[in-house]
Amino acid sequence: MTDLARLVVDIADEMATLTERGEVATYIAPLAAIDPKRFGLCVVTADGAVHMAGDALEPFSIQSISKVFALTLALGKIGEALWQRVGREPSGTSFNSIVQLEREQGIPRNPFINAGALVVADVNLAGHAPRIAIGELLRFVRHLADDETIAIDEAVARAEQATGFRNIALASYMKAFGNIRHAPDLTLGVYFHQCAIAMSCLQLAMAGRYLMHGGLLERGGMRVVPARRARRINALMLTCGHYDASGDFAFRVGLPGKSGVGGGILAVAPGRASIAVWSPGLNANGNSQLGTLALERLADATGWSVFGAG
Repeated sequence: MTDLARLVVDIADEMATLTERGEVATYIAPLAAIDPKRFGLCVVTADGAVHMAGDALEPFSIQSISKVFALTLALGKIGEALWQRVGREPSGTSFNSIVQLEREQGIPRNPFINAGALVVADVNLAGHAPRIAIGELLRFVRHLADDETIAIDEAVARAEQATGFRNIALASYMKAFGNIRHAPDLTLGVYFHQCAIAMSCLQLAMAGRYLMHGGLLERGGMRVVPARRARRINALMLTCGHYDASGDFAFRVGLPGKSGVGGGILAVAPGRASIAVWSPGLNANGNSQLGTLALERLADATGWSVFGAG
């Protein structure tokens, strides 16, 4: 067993001993039923090696991690024009906050808060029926992960639609400013279904490889996005990927990362590794409590922080 393989196992073993695991999301019924003792970790390195431990093969709802893949698609459709409709600054507010939209004329701070992700979904809808846009995103994620079994959890999608009143409010509010171009219910349909994509840590780490490889699917492989775009997506993940705890995540872990309320986190060590961790218990900011701790342990032990080893 390599040193990294042993480290991944050791981290999972440590996480299994901890009793303070956070609270699972309760406002989406299928997520509320997930056992908070679950934990998975997968590290895919630049040379293609895969190291897994815990429940790394168990699918979970990726929720807001889907925003990374949706953003990649939207930038491919309209490029830099996207930034006329959504900003690139940390929000400093919770992921579903509405307070900044009034002051900033319906322009969300960044594409990783819910308001920004709704604008991105509106771009990806592009005049099509929602099922077309949803299918395109799902095919893209399957291509990135090289896994045709990835699917949408329809029970989660239905629960999101039944309880997503704040997201409905965000979409309607931005529609009033002209920043949602389609009927809000159509844009919301795309957004709710993308959040309901279910993936394992292995699948998620594989899907994140293009951000590790500077836009290439794998080392020397097919180009997914230009290197500059991959770098900028990573920058947004570092500064905005954990909502109002993005600064703390950068301080503790030092890697680009995107969390989801399903308990998953996708993290990238550029040029070195694509990492996925899952622990469904969330901290007060809506990010995986043990997932964050596990990534902190990993970054400390490997020296992978983008700010330098130490």
